[in-house]
Amino acid sequence: MRVIVQRVQASRVEIDGAVSGEIGQGLMVLLGITAGDTKEHCDFLVDKLVHLRIFTDEQEKMNLSLKDIGGEMLIVSQFTLYGDCKKGRRPSFVAAARPETAIPLYEYFIEAAKQQEIKKVATGQFGADMQVYIQNDGPVTLMLDTDEIMRRGVK
Repeated sequence: MRVIVQRVQASRVEIDGAVSGEIGQGLMVLLGITAGDTKEHCDFLVDKLVHLRIFTDEQEKMNLSLKDIGGEMLIVSQFTLYGDCKKGRRPSFVAAARPETAIPLYEYFIEAAKQQEIKKVATGQFGADMQVYIQNDGPVTLMLDTDEIMRRGVK
């Protein structure tokens, strides 16, 4: 499982011109799911995200988490995070989980985030053609990959 997480002042997702989800200050999470991902991966990443200290404190140091600031989270499915560009000029997406695997995990990830009692959890729509608007704060953008993090036993 991979996420690109961006610290944002605001973010929203539109589908066919209508807002599907929007947040104020918080985290914009682009979520990629691959074969072999499990609910354990979801739980691990959600916990990591809500406690990730990437918001600035009064000394302008990244010391505060999403929970600390009372921030919000926007979650958007992003199969292209598993795009492979090693060969040729057209990406291959064979590593991305098929919808029958990815949809239940995407929905579980959203519910796990809601269980964290953060101010607001908003979403896009799995498989939809979405327009994503991001007001990146900093900018601060990080990539987390459970294959790397969980293998090392890092929390």
